[in-house]
Amino acid sequence: MRARTHFFQKITSLVLLVAGIIFCPTHSWAFQEEEDTNDFNQYRGEVVDESSNKPLVFATISVEGTNISTITNTEGDFLLKVPKDIDIATGNVIVSFLGYKSKTIPLLQFQPEGNTIALLVSVTQLSEININAPKDAKALVKETFAKKGENYFNDLTLMTAFYRETIKKRRRNVSLSEAVVSVYKTPYNSTRNDALELYKARKSTDYSKLDTVALKLQGGPFNTLYVDIMKYPEYIFAEGSIDDYTFSFDRSTRINDRLIYVIKFNQLETIMDPLYGGELFIDVENKTLTSAIYNLNITDKDAAARLFVRRKPIGVDVWPTEVAYRVDYREKGGKWYYGYSSVMMEFKVDWADKLFNSVYSMTAEMAITDWEKNETGQLPRNRERVKKSIILSDEAVGFSDPDFWGEYNIIEPEKSIESAIRKIQRQLRRSQRNSK
Repeated sequence: MRARTHFFQKITSLVLLVAGIIFCPTHSWAFQEEEDTNDFNQYRGEVVDESSNKPLVFATISVEGTNISTITNTEGDFLLKVPKDIDIATGNVIVSFLGYKSKTIPLLQFQPEGNTIALLVSVTQLSEININAPKDAKALVKETFAKKGENYFNDLTLMTAFYRETIKKRRRNVSLSEAVVSVYKTPYNSTRNDALELYKARKSTDYSKLDTVALKLQGGPFNTLYVDIMKYPEYIFAEGSIDDYTFSFDRSTRINDRLIYVIKFNQLETIMDPLYGGELFIDVENKTLTSAIYNLNITDKDAAARLFVRRKPIGVDVWPTEVAYRVDYREKGGKWYYGYSSVMMEFKVDWADKLFNSVYSMTAEMAITDWEKNETGQLPRNRERVKKSIILSDEAVGFSDPDFWGEYNIIEPEKSIESAIRKIQRQLRRSQRNSK
């Protein structure tokens, strides 16, 4: 029970509601598209299902032989920035997505705009699986976690990551924060925690859509970092608690010609505490977790609310209706490493003096865009480290450095976000004219 409480305090108890009057900032530097492309080429496009033409969300687009990569957004769109010192004539881009056949496309075929990449579903029947493969799903999961020191990075690694927080009221975007973060990753077989250093951040919020409540996500990039369950398995499957779950083989698939088991897991019906349910994607040959997608089981909304809501106004009830997690790993040189993770939380806010509830969703996602071996082994000094109690919007810096953002691969903003930002900018310009 102690392990479960520790997990919720560190990972999921991250939402802060603050009552009060919110003042709109007097300047807007937020998310202006940079035109300085002297050092890199950029390519926009979308990744879709070949048969249905539906967008593939969180597909990975990477430059072969490098650490350069990005992720498609919730509309399947991507923006890939490639340094000009990479030879366009010989470079290749690899596009991959869980359950689909990956594509390798010459960089020479990419245009600055309008690249559409269609992927085919890849399905393998369980009957085709090697007869020597494990027959016990729980045993396979245990073996996978036991081999993390063998299959994942065992060196100190310095990663560059792009982090984003989005807050929506129903379907309307009201706040967007972005940051570039340095991730000091410790070996997977080490008990030392990873460290974070905030490099640059920026934020834009349309406070008029937030009623009189401002939602703030406490924990910032740590929300996504701790979803790396191969590094932090104790936050989900603490010692002994793995027996609180059932595991079963589901469909199987192939990713980059690797046979992948999909294992479903859920908490036992006799367990009353809110635990998790979802899918683990495990490489059959190497016993490696390549992805995990799972949700918090919310059976008692009051108990779930106590896990998340740190502070709220009098006369307001707040409870979560959905909490979802995802983590993806990538492979290079025979070793796997953390590549992407996301946390999505949806809440209902019930005002005593209002007829209808308000529905808010908060999404945090982080993608590794580059990494290198941490040769010195140094970690950031304590005063430079991001604290686990961080609220990113309060730490937003770097607005006065517009050229900085042009150099980094980012998660392409959804069109609705871009529309919201333009509206905010118009409001600010009007307020500035009126104040003169």
